[in-house]
Order: sequence, then C-alpha cells, then structure tokens
Amino acid sequence: MSAQASKQGTGKTVLQVNDLAKSFGGVHAVRGVTFEVKEGEILGLIGPNGSGKSTLFNCILGQLPPTRGDVMVDGKSVTGLRPSDLNLLGIGRTFQLLQVFPQLTVRENLILAGQEHKGSRLKRLFGAGDAGLTGDAERMIDFFRLGHLKDEKAGGLSYGQQKLLDCAMAFMAGPRLVLLDEPAGGVNLTMLANLKERLQAINKETGATFVVIEHNMEFVMSLCTRILVLAEGQIIAEGSPDTVRKDPKVIEAYLGH
Repeated sequence: MSAQASKQGTGKTVLQVNDLAKSFGGVHAVRGVTFEVKEGEILGLIGPNGSGKSTLFNCILGQLPPTRGDVMVDGKSVTGLRPSDLNLLGIGRTFQLLQVFPQLTVRENLILAGQEHKGSRLKRLFGAGDAGLTGDAERMIDFFRLGHLKDEKAGGLSYGQQKLLDCAMAFMAGPRLVLLDEPAGGVNLTMLANLKERLQAINKETGATFVVIEHNMEFVMSLCTRILVLAEGQIIAEGSPDTVRKDPKVIEAYLGH
C-alpha cells in the first residue's frame, strides 16, 4: 500500500458511528454524533475540554453504554460489546493513563498485550509460557525502536518511553483499528517526534487504521489527514487540517473555553 493510499484510506469503511448519544441524567455529553473511518486512515478527534471526546471514545469501545445510536465495525454492529470482545475483533486502544505493567520488562509487557488477541486460553494453560508471541514482541520492539530497553522493567522507563511502549502494546496483535487517547500528552519534543514518525510508519507499512484524540494541536494536525472537531457533544467541523484550522466555528469554540 502506498503512503498516499494508506493515509487517505482505501474507501472501505472500518468504523461507522451512527447518531451516537450519551446522557448522564440531564447532562448531554454526546449529542447524536455520526462519522465513519476508512481503512488505512488516520483520523483526528479534537475539541476543547468538556466537549465529549472521551465519553464518545468510551461509548465506541464498550466502556460506557450509549443512550442511543449504533457503532459498527466492518458493517456489523458492535454496540454494547465488552472491551474484551472488541479486542478479539481486532480493536485496540490506548488510555490517557498509561496501562503498562511497571514490574514487567518491555518484552513481557508486549507479550501480555498480545496474549488476549493471539494466545488462546488453552495455549496459555498448556502451551509455551509466551503463547508463542516472543517473535512478534521482538518485531514490535524493533519497529518502535525499543531494543535497548527490551529487558528493562517498564517502571524504570521515562514517561515518553512508557508512552511509546503503550502504543506498541496497542499495535501488538496487528489490530484492525486502534483508538489512541492523547498519545502526545506529557511527552517531550524529541520523544514526540519519534512517536509521530513511528505512527506514520506503521500506517504506511501496514495500512493500520487509527483515530487519535489529542490536545496537542501541532501533533494532531501534522499526523492526521482528516480532523473532526467536537464541541458541546456535537461535531461542529470536519475536514483537512488546513480547513479545520481556519474554520470560524472552531476558532470560536476554542477561544470561548
């Protein structure tokens, strides 16, 4: 797949969100959001604090039941499925709060991340202790340039290195779709450039499809080819980074908060 085809998407819809809404009592956090993500696309989701981004992610990923609406992956409804069920369908995610295991090495973290996808329960009970995933882990370590750290405990890594490991864990099983929740948060500029370059590379080389929630505007605008802007639970703008950056509704939403 060429870089251009990968970044723009192939035309096949991987994720479709239809009229999704979530209310907490009288508070309408998400108000009828509809969008789709094409195979191989890197889609950015931005918006001011309190705009509903995390609630929307959590409804898509089964952590919260939507009040109404439907979530479809490859044309099949996955609304209401548990996160573990979505993992088996090839949907991964990262969280704002790191999900690495500090007492395990980098390699062990990756093996553990892959077991839920590729290591069956019987394999874990009766097969090799790594569920046959050491080779995959080594390839992911090389891809994310973590080779010098692979035997280090994750708790001893810098925050930026842990973020890189967290992303590697999300891609460990070659997922269909990954949702990244603020991957740039708290990462220094050098590590941030490395993270962006690796995400672009995995998109180009494997056609990986992902959606990124991010507050770092420079990062998301340079990584993504299409941006959705959420404000007060609704999509107020959609388009290329240049189009969105100049949109008066977007400028007002950010300056007004």
